[in-house]
Amino acid sequence: MNETAPVKENKMGTLPIRRLVLGMSLPMMISMLVQALYNIVDSYFVGMYDGSYGVAALTIAFPLQNLMIAFGAGTGVGINALLSRSLGEKRFDQSDAAANNGIFLAAVNYVLFLLLNLTIAGIFVRSQLNTQESAVAIDYAVSYLRIVMCLSFGLFLQMTFERLLQATGLTHLSMISQITGAVANIILDYMMIFGKGPFPVLGVAGAAYATVIGQCLAACVGLFLNIRFNKELHLSLPQILHPSRQVIGRIYYVGIPTIAMMAIGSVMSYLMNLILGRIGGRNAITVFGIYFKLQSFFFMPVFGLNNGIIPILAYNLGARKPDRIRKTLRFALKLAFGIMLAGTIVFWLFPEQLMHVFSAPDDVTAMGIVALRTISIHFPIAAIGIVLGSTFQAFSESMYSLWISLSRQLIVLIPTAFLLSLTGSVDAVWFCFVIAEIVSLILSVTFYKKVAAKCIAPLERDAAAASA
Repeated sequence: MNETAPVKENKMGTLPIRRLVLGMSLPMMISMLVQALYNIVDSYFVGMYDGSYGVAALTIAFPLQNLMIAFGAGTGVGINALLSRSLGEKRFDQSDAAANNGIFLAAVNYVLFLLLNLTIAGIFVRSQLNTQESAVAIDYAVSYLRIVMCLSFGLFLQMTFERLLQATGLTHLSMISQITGAVANIILDYMMIFGKGPFPVLGVAGAAYATVIGQCLAACVGLFLNIRFNKELHLSLPQILHPSRQVIGRIYYVGIPTIAMMAIGSVMSYLMNLILGRIGGRNAITVFGIYFKLQSFFFMPVFGLNNGIIPILAYNLGARKPDRIRKTLRFALKLAFGIMLAGTIVFWLFPEQLMHVFSAPDDVTAMGIVALRTISIHFPIAAIGIVLGSTFQAFSESMYSLWISLSRQLIVLIPTAFLLSLTGSVDAVWFCFVIAEIVSLILSVTFYKKVAAKCIAPLERDAAAASA
């Protein structure tokens, strides 16, 4: 296989940094924007269908749905890091192994969540909001979760195939896959929720069916694009069916901290629902859900930027090019900070209009205006932490990301939210996000200095010695 493998330098080691970062990240940022848009459209149509009950149902379902995304994304990060580094080191047998074992792991993740769907979905929903007043929202949430979990194979395959494209620099093709799923979801949302065209009125269940159909279409497109255009990888059914423990171990050495980091987000959302439900009932949970939908419109592009620079950083670590690593980080920090600052400005200037997008009643809107303005203070701070965190993933030091996420979302945020809830004011609770992000920034800078000293500084010393 190595005799026919390409030997020329990958563009991640040669293109000018700004052009490379934009070329790698812009397609992913655009696709993430589309992803955020269809998340908003999802809740927009559900809000039109049944007001705050529908949005509350999606918020209650979110922690478990996000856990599926955590397993898919974390596995993908491990695949991406191993694959990109192997390409940088010209070890093409290892890059092929990472790809094929990654597809096997997608199937394993599906089986795991199919079993969880059959055992805990209903219990999970009712533990958050189990009152007679909220019975409709509870029924909606159970129905939604059962559909998206039972048919989650499309989600895991889509995320895997897109990661394979991203790891080899074909981010414009991964964008095609994501946009295909997003557009299908948006169109089917309207048709299936309200019973347009050949579909009966399915309500919130229609939103779930639209989601899984979009994921399956995106997975099919991603598979085709990898087979047709991804010449640096060789997918092999025998290798998929005969996984390697060693390769899976290397994938999850990087991937498990990322899974844990995102799973912490699910735990945080669940506990926040409990705290908000106790102090503000269904309305507070609805506001929290609306905030999460809206913030994704700014966070998702930054995550797209983050995903775009991870293979650049990993490749240039393998290729021993420290100057390109430093330039990549500097440019990404400026870009991410600008995006998140724009988010803060939008949340402060137009909070009422943003709440009305989801057909929020007046009492929910009043609560949401305060929430959006308060929470968005931390957006620019978060941008710095997200970009610095890309180095932990790219350099196989993901445990640092885990500790930062654990501190921000559980150790600091939840206890702070609980203590603020004792004031009896929902408005006070929102400040927990700002406090937690300040702590996260301090940890991110501290850990980055350690990683830079371990991984980047030795390369710089070697480069200086070679040029002397």
